[in-house]
Amino acid sequence: MTASLRFVPRILSGIQPSGSVHLGNYLGALRNWVSEQHEADCYYSIVDLHAITAEHDPRTLRDTTKELATVLFAIGIDPEVSCLFVQSHVPEHAQLGWIMESTVTFGELSRMTQFKDKGKGEEKVRASLFTYPALMAADILLYRADKVPVGDDQRQHIELARNAATRFNNAYGQVFTIPEPMIPKVGARVMDLQNPSKKMSKSSSTDSGLIYLSEDSTSIAKKIKRAVTDTENRLVYEPDNPDKAGVTNLLEIYSAFTSIHPQEVADSFTNYGGLKTELAELVIEHLTAINLRIKEISEDPNELLRLLQIGAAKAREVASSTLYDAKNAIGFLAP
Repeated sequence: MTASLRFVPRILSGIQPSGSVHLGNYLGALRNWVSEQHEADCYYSIVDLHAITAEHDPRTLRDTTKELATVLFAIGIDPEVSCLFVQSHVPEHAQLGWIMESTVTFGELSRMTQFKDKGKGEEKVRASLFTYPALMAADILLYRADKVPVGDDQRQHIELARNAATRFNNAYGQVFTIPEPMIPKVGARVMDLQNPSKKMSKSSSTDSGLIYLSEDSTSIAKKIKRAVTDTENRLVYEPDNPDKAGVTNLLEIYSAFTSIHPQEVADSFTNYGGLKTELAELVIEHLTAINLRIKEISEDPNELLRLLQIGAAKAREVASSTLYDAKNAIGFLAP
């Protein structure tokens, strides 16, 4: 189905299986995926092919892929509404990836800043780290996506996909939809509980400032209780004041869960202790519901596979049609 026949835009988003999902991932982006699926024709991919561009442990990759898929279904990604699939379950990605490698140029790939950053100083850099932007272009173009949410660090990739699609269409005929970059919905910017000047991230030197979605309630309460604030005990919302970064972070997390403006949250408490106690209860209540769903899916080893098979089948319907058109246009002999 081409974009012109659809009444709603088709959106393509991908996420690497690079570790456990934390509160920053959830409030910053993934919760928007849940709401977005009801507003657009959404395809969500766990991009495990991209995960092998660097050294990795096979068992860990398999486990993190299953864990991420389970979490995404548990937070509300609905296989009856949107399409969630594992990239390697759809072989059309690799096939169109090769066609895209034969469409983009060496110069274009050489200018990709992420390769320069990740490959810098490395003696053994995998060729796939250099060519993966071509695969990323295929990821997008396979689904004839109208819009692709991109942050500043991904703008080069969407431009490469647009250039590749235009070049291919001009040379071989109109096959690909030219995707438009889409500014993602603004989610909560969750900072590290122990270092509120930095975003909550799995790359932190310690996990004491992170809250994982699968974390137990005792640990969550302890981490929020120990969250950095300041010595003033002056509960105000001053987001531009670096000295109040800790309390600002707590107020904004509270706001993200309740939709109450951070200033109103600040006005409703008299001290940090009360804020932390109630925030811990909010987070625990919300994550408990998610973890119950995680447990339900995990208890049946066939349930996750069943859900992912639904997504892969739906994805292949679109991907195989696009690949067929691309192979025919470029001159491959049909079997």
